[in-house]
Amino acid sequence: MILPNAENARMSHIRQATMLIRAILYWMLVFEWLAHWRGWRGVSWLNHRVLPLLTGALLAPGRMPLRVLALAAPISFVLQVIAGSIRRHALNPLRRLMPGRYADRAIERIDIPMAEGVMPGLYIVPKNGARHAICVLHGSGCDKTYYAWRLADALIARGMAVLLVDLDGHGESRRLQRWPESLEVPIAGVSWLAARHAAVSLIGISLGGCLAAHAVAGGLPVARLVLLEAPPRLRFTHADQRSEAIALLQPFVFDILAESSLYYQLLQVIDLIRAQYTPQIRAAISTWELIDRCALTTNVARINTPLMLIYGERDAIVKPSQAHEVRTAAPASAHFVLVPEASHLTLILHQPTLQQIALWCEAAAANQS
Repeated sequence: MILPNAENARMSHIRQATMLIRAILYWMLVFEWLAHWRGWRGVSWLNHRVLPLLTGALLAPGRMPLRVLALAAPISFVLQVIAGSIRRHALNPLRRLMPGRYADRAIERIDIPMAEGVMPGLYIVPKNGARHAICVLHGSGCDKTYYAWRLADALIARGMAVLLVDLDGHGESRRLQRWPESLEVPIAGVSWLAARHAAVSLIGISLGGCLAAHAVAGGLPVARLVLLEAPPRLRFTHADQRSEAIALLQPFVFDILAESSLYYQLLQVIDLIRAQYTPQIRAAISTWELIDRCALTTNVARINTPLMLIYGERDAIVKPSQAHEVRTAAPASAHFVLVPEASHLTLILHQPTLQQIALWCEAAAANQS
C-alpha cells in the first residue's frame, strides 16, 4: 500500500522532471531559432521547415520557475551540440581542401623538390585556369590547411590559383625548422608557381610573414606581398595568451558555424589555444629565435614590391604598437590595415579582410595583362 505522503512525493518528482524536460525543449527551440537566424547550420539539428510549427512551445516556459529555466539552459546547450554534431557530422570545411576535382576547382597534393627533401603542398587551380597564383605561408604551430579554406575560397573566387605549403618542421614536412634553411620555403613555393603562371604573389601569416618578407627583401621576385600579423619580435606573457583566448569570443568567429559543426569547431579552438602554449614543431631553432633572425623591420624597409600589412587591433601576441612599428619601417607606399575586431588567432577568419586581400592581389593580375 502506497502512503499518501509517498504518493504525493512521487507525483511531485514527476512534475519536476516533466517541467525540466519542457524547459530543456524550450531552450533547444530557442537555440534552433538563433541558429536559423544566424545561418549556423553546424549547430542545428531540426528541419527549419518544421521549426515555425513548434513556435507555440516557446510560450509555455513563461509559467516555469526561473530556477528550472536556469538549470535547463546548460543541459540544453550540451544536447544542442550533440544533436547538431550528429545531424551535421559531414559539415567539415577541411573537406573543401581535400585533393580532387570540384565544380569550381581542382586540388592536387604535391611535393615540391628542395635542396634537402621536399615541401608538401596543396595546389588549387580554378576550373578555367589562372594567370595569377598565390603562395600562402602559414604561421607557427599550424600547417598548410589550418583555417586556410576561407582565404583559399576568396582567392579562387577571384580567379587566382593557390599554393598552400607546410613550413619546415610543420605539418607533413620532414625538414627541421632551421636557420637559414627555412628561407627556402618561400623561394621554392614562388619558383614552382612561376614556372606555371604569369604572375605570382606571396601571402605570409605570422612566422610565414617574417620568412616571406626576408625572402622578398633578398630579391625573390613576386607581383605582390601580403603580410598578416607578422611580428617584428615575439614578446608576450601568459596574460597576453589569456587575452588572446578571450578575443575568440567575437560574432564573426561564431559565424564559422555556418560552415562547420560546433563539435568540430570546439576541437579546432582547443587546437588554436594549444598551438599558443605547446606548438608541435620539429625544430633545431625556436620560433622566437627564428623570428628574431628574420629581422622583419629591417627587411620591410628594403621591399620595393607592392606591400600590404594587415594586423588585428585586438591582437595580444603581436600588439598594435608592434604593428605600427612595422608600418613605420615599411615604405610609404605600403598599404596598412588594422582590423578593429580581429586578434592574432581570428584575423585569418575575418571575411571582409580576406576579401580585401583577394581584391588587392587581383589587381596584380590586371597589371600583368
